[in-house]
Amino acid sequence: MNRRLPVADAVAVRRRALELIREHKGAVAAVTTLQLLAALAAVGIPRVLGDMVDLVAGAEGAAAASVAGRLQGLIAVVIALAIGNAVLTGCGEYLARVLGERVFAELRERLVGSAMHLPLSVVESAGTGDLLGRTGRDLESIRNVVQRGVSQILVIVLTLLTIVVAAVITSPRLSPAMIVPLLAVVPVWHWYLRHAVPAYRAMNAMWAEVDGVIAETADQADTVDAHALGARRNRILDRATIEVWSTEQYTLWLRIVLLTALGLGSFVPVIAVVAWGAWLAGRGAVTLGAITTVALYAIQLRTPVSEVTYWIDSLQSAGAAMSRIVGVELVRPDRDATSGAVTGRPPRARGVSYAYRPGHDVLHDVDLELIPGERLAVVGPSGSGKSTLGRMLAGVHPPTRGRVTVGDGEDGDGIDLTALTEDALHREVVLVTQEHHVFACSLADNLRLARTDATDAELKRALEVVGADDWVGGLSDGLETLVGAGGAQLTPGQAQQVALARIVLMDPATLVLDEATSLLDPSVARSAERSLDAVLAGRTVVAIAHRLDTAAAADRVAVVIDGRIVELGPHAELLAAEGEYTRLWRAWASR
Repeated sequence: MNRRLPVADAVAVRRRALELIREHKGAVAAVTTLQLLAALAAVGIPRVLGDMVDLVAGAEGAAAASVAGRLQGLIAVVIALAIGNAVLTGCGEYLARVLGERVFAELRERLVGSAMHLPLSVVESAGTGDLLGRTGRDLESIRNVVQRGVSQILVIVLTLLTIVVAAVITSPRLSPAMIVPLLAVVPVWHWYLRHAVPAYRAMNAMWAEVDGVIAETADQADTVDAHALGARRNRILDRATIEVWSTEQYTLWLRIVLLTALGLGSFVPVIAVVAWGAWLAGRGAVTLGAITTVALYAIQLRTPVSEVTYWIDSLQSAGAAMSRIVGVELVRPDRDATSGAVTGRPPRARGVSYAYRPGHDVLHDVDLELIPGERLAVVGPSGSGKSTLGRMLAGVHPPTRGRVTVGDGEDGDGIDLTALTEDALHREVVLVTQEHHVFACSLADNLRLARTDATDAELKRALEVVGADDWVGGLSDGLETLVGAGGAQLTPGQAQQVALARIVLMDPATLVLDEATSLLDPSVARSAERSLDAVLAGRTVVAIAHRLDTAAAADRVAVVIDGRIVELGPHAELLAAEGEYTRLWRAWASR
């Protein structure tokens, strides 16, 4: 059963948001100042228009030329305020977009950095979809809020505040008619937030499940077809899709209720101001200009109030996504790195047990001493624990019990692999699996994933070792050629050589191979295996063998049955013993 990655609570999300604001406080202050000035310019226009109404209404006894001159001056002020509002809004929007792009880039880089350093055991337990959803759909959910919402929300908040303050200053008696209907919407907002936040979190988690089902089915399409699992996978996808759709309908209903309340909240104030103003004007309590000004303020409120519907909804969706993104940072490491020593000695296992789920061990008290420079094949039936043992020897998972160490250490028992820093661990031992990836960047950047300080000469040397120098020399820009999506497409064999060249750059003392070429077609596999042989030269090798011809060529063979090493020795010796290895060999040879 998958255990999803943690989800941060509201306190952690607010703390992360405040950290981002503090990191960019200068830019945030500049954007806020510009938007505040733009809002002041906007609310100044109704005030001047109200003065114009009062001027005209009281102009009966005044000289026509004097009134016309003052009107012209007020018109010039309105034009100046409109121009100022446009310029300030444009400048504020530009700075806000730049700020949003920077913040989003930092969020994305921090999320990818956190995901890259997640304990693999946690990723496997959570499942493919959860992490894909957080790095894909969740990150995309907050893109619009970060890139556009910063400026828009500031405009809305500052506009609402300045309009309310300006209305109170203009007419303390008339302004309640505009403010009270707005306050009536607050309980609806509170109700909406209480229901929307958990709904959006649930929906994001469901979308992650949908993404996971699709990704897993697509990645294992051959297995799905071979075992006629298509209908079953479709039923799983249909169930997950129905759950998403049901949640989408619920959140849509929440939005409809909120939209209706806000629509009334933006329409009623205009009517209330006019009606209340007419009653007050009949008693001489307010002027016609004051009624005009506050009515125009009520009309100005309609735009930010209607926009706030969209942004409140977007904020809830982004907040739910942010809680899942910040949750990735809350995953606790499964080890404490205390040593950067590189011994160059092969790992050894002592009393190692491991359980993916508490109480269900898949390895049981395994002892294994590797001989420097040897090739050890690990064989056994499917599900016997071969790959798990390989991951223990590569330091991918810390053992549930026992130790996997290298060297002698201060206590003479060696240094635990899980106590090594990431760089030191990669110099000691590297796991090579069936999967490899070519990233959408230059070939040089793809290689420098293994060693960021590698020179071009070292990159070329690594490519020569794996036999890739011929086709690399034919690339249009050499090492700087863009490869992967949107660039030069590499064949499976070439992609495998890139992955092996990374290992050459890392230069580990020990390699753990989990059928590194088994997914390639035979013609490509032969070429890749030649490249692999060049990488293996001079290193200790542990090969998780699903094909027993690999075991026949090894120095020693370890037979794993039900999570235990039941036989260990050279191929010929084990065949002669007529034990478990003999039965495996005969079953494989008779196919």
